[in-house]
Amino acid sequence: MFDGNYPRVIVAGLSGDSGKTVISCGLLKCFRGRGLSVSAFKKGPDYIDPAWLSLASGKPARNLDTYLMGFAPAKDSFLKYAGKDDVSVIEGNRGLFDGVDSSGTHSTAELAKLLQVPVIIVLNISKLTRTAAATVLGCVKFDPEVKIAGVILNHAANERHACVVKDAIEATTGVPVFGAIPRLSGKSILPSRHLGLIMPGEFQRSLCFLQEAKNVVEDNVDVAGIVEVAEKALPVEYGPSPVNDRTIREHGGEGNGLRIAYFKDESFSFYYPENLEMLEAAGAELIPISPSRGKLSGDMDALYIGGGFPEMNLTDLILNREMIAGVRESAENGLPIYAECGGLMYLARSIEWNGKEYSMSGVLPIKVSMDDRPQGHGYCEASVDRDNPFFRVGTAIKGHEFHYSKIADQDTGIETALSLSLSRGVGCFDKRDGLTYKNVFASYMHIHATSSPEWVNGMIKCASKYRASKKAANLALV
Repeated sequence: MFDGNYPRVIVAGLSGDSGKTVISCGLLKCFRGRGLSVSAFKKGPDYIDPAWLSLASGKPARNLDTYLMGFAPAKDSFLKYAGKDDVSVIEGNRGLFDGVDSSGTHSTAELAKLLQVPVIIVLNISKLTRTAAATVLGCVKFDPEVKIAGVILNHAANERHACVVKDAIEATTGVPVFGAIPRLSGKSILPSRHLGLIMPGEFQRSLCFLQEAKNVVEDNVDVAGIVEVAEKALPVEYGPSPVNDRTIREHGGEGNGLRIAYFKDESFSFYYPENLEMLEAAGAELIPISPSRGKLSGDMDALYIGGGFPEMNLTDLILNREMIAGVRESAENGLPIYAECGGLMYLARSIEWNGKEYSMSGVLPIKVSMDDRPQGHGYCEASVDRDNPFFRVGTAIKGHEFHYSKIADQDTGIETALSLSLSRGVGCFDKRDGLTYKNVFASYMHIHATSSPEWVNGMIKCASKYRASKKAANLALV
């Protein structure tokens, strides 16, 4: 074990929707504009913010989730992917001290302590002046082990408003204010919908937004001062234990020659990079295909359908009848299919959205409907209690769910095909999840492969078994 210098900051807020993503993206672009190499991370379970951070940083942003991954693996992940970059930006989630319980377990603050990262607070000062100082002072005193290194004010009404708040905070707390972002016009704010921000691939102005975010930060924030804070971060102790090493040791070579397809387009974009990388580390070849414009090849050994927004692109999805028919036929023929959330919706008999019902692949005998309110939101804990293609009975799984859809109708007897019992979370219904049919497994739960290496093993073994059965069938025909 030895010490390593990793210049880094956490951009945190006191609540959700504080402006962390806009400022984090702006900082990343500013750092890159200064010739610095950057790494981006997102605290917690999230797909949307990391997509924007990835675009801003020019490389995949990684999630750091101590609940799903554990504290040591989360630290390993940061150290592995921060690498030799000049500076790393970690975007927090929710409020700085908000965790899974009243003690703030797994909060952004706890991650900051784990990684010894200085914290920059983004503070919404709408209709506030000196009370903002009391708020910052409370954060400083609340947990002295969390290093509050600075504040960026957001939604300043005018220059005088920003000056009054800045003077109050610095005089009261000694914490420097690195700038004040004025109230922005609508075109400079990221558009959102029911799950949060719109994904970059669906937003025509995504690159323009990032340039605007950079300009706003460059014009209103002491970027050099934040770089200095990052460079003064304490050295962090680490060892040579990269995240993927365990998977390579356990599964390396088992998937050689296997071809695993996965849906990848504007409808299905929710994939943790590690999930795909760990399949590749096991030897599998990954084949991205668009469910709206592509077709399923007959030489695939498994199909992975992640989450996303199929409800926003139903017309394009159902017009690709060849894909829908191919998925249905392949499922009947035993192709291993693993589906999460949006993937479950694609496999349904139909989706009801805005008063209309759309026929889907019909692999699963369920009807899914969209609601105006979240039907499941937060972390999940499940136990596998029935046979299924991917997980052994008795396996404990941690994940998360965030869905506005629900199973509104199902054929008689569908409950017998549910293989997960949830001690935390909502799932499909009645605290159960994991719909199974032949070699199909579909759930509302998203998992992170770092915390669920059993998933990698299940994917590889299912795909290997399916390939062997195809080979045997072909030999029988000779």
